Amino acid sequence: MANGTMANGTMARIEDHALIGDCHSAALVGRDGTIDWLCLPRFDSPACFAALLGTRDNGLWRIAPAGAVSRTTRRYRGDTMVLETLFETSDGAVALIDFMTVEPSTVVRIVEGRRGAVPCRFDLVLRFDYGITIPWVTRLKTGHGIRAISGPEQVVVRAGVPLHAKGLSTAAEFIVQQGQRVHFSLSHAPSHLALPGAQDPDVALTEAEARWSTWSDRCTYQGRWRAPVRRSLLTLKALSHRPTGGMVAAPTTSLPERIGGTRNWDYRFCWPRDASFALLALTNNGHHAEASEWTNWLRRAVAGAPSQLQALYGLAGERWIAEREVPWLAGYEASRPVRVGNAAMAQRQLDVFGEIELTLHREVELGFATPDAHWGLRRTLIEHLETIWREPDEGIWEVRGGVRQFTLSKAMAWVALDRAIRSAEAYALPAPLERWRQARAEIFAVVCARGYNGSIGAFTQTLDGTTLDASLLLLPLIGFLPPDDDRIKGTVAAIGRELMADGLIKRYHTHETADGLPPGEAVFLACGFWYASNLALQGRREEAAALFERLLGLCNDVGLLAEEYDPVAGRQLGNFPQAFSHLALIGTALVLDGVVNSL
Repeated sequence: MANGTMANGTMARIEDHALIGDCHSAALVGRDGTIDWLCLPRFDSPACFAALLGTRDNGLWRIAPAGAVSRTTRRYRGDTMVLETLFETSDGAVALIDFMTVEPSTVVRIVEGRRGAVPCRFDLVLRFDYGITIPWVTRLKTGHGIRAISGPEQVVVRAGVPLHAKGLSTAAEFIVQQGQRVHFSLSHAPSHLALPGAQDPDVALTEAEARWSTWSDRCTYQGRWRAPVRRSLLTLKALSHRPTGGMVAAPTTSLPERIGGTRNWDYRFCWPRDASFALLALTNNGHHAEASEWTNWLRRAVAGAPSQLQALYGLAGERWIAEREVPWLAGYEASRPVRVGNAAMAQRQLDVFGEIELTLHREVELGFATPDAHWGLRRTLIEHLETIWREPDEGIWEVRGGVRQFTLSKAMAWVALDRAIRSAEAYALPAPLERWRQARAEIFAVVCARGYNGSIGAFTQTLDGTTLDASLLLLPLIGFLPPDDDRIKGTVAAIGRELMADGLIKRYHTHETADGLPPGEAVFLACGFWYASNLALQGRREEAAALFERLLGLCNDVGLLAEEYDPVAGRQLGNFPQAFSHLALIGTALVLDGVVNSL
């Protein structure tokens, strides 16, 4: 099976995958029953199945009918992260039920006979260290199964049927009758510890469904888009790291923003930028515990010298997540290089100060913290921002072409000062208010004078610039200017004229051709949702709802979104599923329902 190729010979698109997870890590499951991406025991651990970014020999686990499949359908079982894939063949039908459990981290796969008697096949290729290390495999002393060990890692696979070696892989053939269940599991543990204990897969299934359903039932959303909002919330929960409260941007690395291109980044880390959007999504839908855990993570991660504030951190707030390439992986559809780690950790992104202050200000408003509980940290960050806001940075899109004077970065510096001033005024907190007010006024004046280009009637990507940028759709959402301000209306109109592709919104015009491909990029899904929010806030609610429905139509068959979408090829691109896309989906639903009008 070559890179990206399913058993039937067609190419497995990014959206052909579904997600299962245990709030420690996650796996991607293809429509053909292949798990081709899994990192254990954490989201950011080296993958033991990496065929998604390479070939079969880099690790996968497939369970599916042995013969031709006439029809495949799949769904999540209710409001859970338990995936069910139904295969129909000339012999009958079987359902493959996939989910993960915790302590130990375990992938459980159950093949259930639904009709007839279906011959099935089991194909397992275990490779540690992102698909390069072949483990030493031995049979378990009791039952059907194997133990694979290499260095610090061990995996135990238990099966309901006999397994046999097939070259450097493990295989099985079996028949599933109607009403029969055949169980499989894969558990991970450090190699110096005893084998992970066996679980009863049927009991684990009942517990997993109950756990996810109980969590989802806490959702208070009663708007028009219940199904996509709940699925997005479940996805965010699955991307959260239970031990620390962090939330990864995506569970994958190096899924390309353009097929064959080089914009292939590792998103298995936590971005403070997501905090303000996550807090809005979670608290307005009844999930206060997760919101509180996320803000606790944020405060721990950013604690320290404000000059060392980072744009992203590890799951526990780790700061050193250096970027490197994995040369033995061919890349998704030959999109190279494959990267692990992210060099954006060392970038200056001034907008992060604003997003952090938005979050901590709202934390107090929601009663998660007393007004003075973390005021020292907030004040220290603001006082440092006062000294650096005039400097250029790499901006919200984490450009790698050098620092610039990004307009949104300045506006987010204004947000940071504005929310800090509001807190100090409301709760009589000690602060140099006169100086802060002067700085806030100066930033506002700079953005309005130099960030707005009167000749094109819109705010521009950089100060004194002429280029549009869809991130400026955030200006009314952060309260910088009201939605009906003529400058905001002009900006929305200009973005609609210049950055719209097939009714969807690109981040900006691209001109770089270093990867040898034509200039331009796919549409950025979050920007489309922000555009719809702006339309709604301007009273153009029918247009907004129509665009929102269009965006929802880009979700795959189980409701998941990647980072971008190629309207020409009609496919999702970028890391998958993408928290930012789902956060924007939820935010726009709340705007359309009249629940919120700002961050």
